[in-house]
Amino acid sequence: MEIREVSFRGSALKPSDRPQEFLPQIAVAGRSNVGKSSLLNWLLRQNLARVAKAPGKTRMLNFFLINQSFFLVDLPGYGYAKVGRALQEEWGRELGKYLSTEDRLAGVITLVDIRHGLTELDLGLQEMLQSQGTERLVVLTKADKINRGKRANMRLKVQNELGLARPPAVVSVKTGEGRKELLASIDELVDRWRSR
Repeated sequence: MEIREVSFRGSALKPSDRPQEFLPQIAVAGRSNVGKSSLLNWLLRQNLARVAKAPGKTRMLNFFLINQSFFLVDLPGYGYAKVGRALQEEWGRELGKYLSTEDRLAGVITLVDIRHGLTELDLGLQEMLQSQGTERLVVLTKADKINRGKRANMRLKVQNELGLARPPAVVSVKTGEGRKELLASIDELVDRWRSR
C-alpha cells in the first residue's frame, strides 16, 4: 500500500462528534514522547499531526482519512499530559469506550520506545487490548538510537513479554527504516476487518 491521499477529518472525544462513515479505523497509541506525531507525519509524508516541544499535547482523537478507504486515528498519548483531573478522567472514559465499543476499529498500532522497552502503562494497554480481542500491531520506535545487537534483543524481549506470534516492527523516522513494512501491516489489518 502507498498513501496517495490524506485529509484531516477533525478532532473529537464524543462518538457523536466523530466521522460517521462506516470505514475501518486504525488507532495509533503510545506513551507521551514515544514519537507518535513524528511517526504519523513520516508515515503520511505530510505535517498534519502536531509535533509539540512538550509531550502530551494531543488531547482529542484526531481522524485522518487515508486514500478515501480507512481512517488513521491519532489517540492522546498517555502517562505525561499536564491537564486537570476532570479532563484526564473524561479522556480515560472516552478512550476506553472508543477502544472497547467502536465497531469500525480494525486494530491498534501501539508504539514503544525501543530504548526503554515496555512500561507499566504500555503493559496495561496491551492487556486491555488482548482481553477484548482487539488486533494489535506493536511497533518499536526510534530504532536509530541504539545499535543492531540491542535492537534484536529488545525485539525478542518485547515479543516474549507480550506473547506475540512474530517480533514487533522496528521503525526509524530519522532513517526511514520500516515504513514500507508498517504500511503493509496496516493494509493487512484493514483487509482482515473487511473480510470479517
